[in-house]
Amino acid sequence: MTEVKNGDTARIHYTGKLTDGSVFDSSEGREPLEFAVGSGQVIPGMDAGMLGMAVGDKKVLEIPAMEAYGPVNPDARQAIPRESIPADIPLEIGTQLQMQTPDGQALPVTVVEVSEDSVTLDANHFLAGKDLIFDVELVSIN
Repeated sequence: MTEVKNGDTARIHYTGKLTDGSVFDSSEGREPLEFAVGSGQVIPGMDAGMLGMAVGDKKVLEIPAMEAYGPVNPDARQAIPRESIPADIPLEIGTQLQMQTPDGQALPVTVVEVSEDSVTLDANHFLAGKDLIFDVELVSIN
């Protein structure tokens, strides 16, 4: 029986959950996720968890934050003057916005605090600092 090794292309069905059981992502109703194992296309804990699986295997991967999206980086939060944001942009807490880095890259940010004078934006991934649980089923290996 063939087992997954680094460099293989794996196709999986998955459900990603937080430790409280709430689902944040799933391939249910979609095509399986396809990625090259060990290439960094998925979080490190997913890459490592696939090794040794055979087609049809199901597994629960408990992935600590450090092997997922890393810790929350306080430097990724920044307060900017409210007048720097166009008036037509909604500024409710939780609103997702897209900024542009100096080199032209798109940077997703979330509004986390609003005052009369400033708006605090957070560029951390929404799963940063969180331990994750994935139910995975290996569909195929190429």
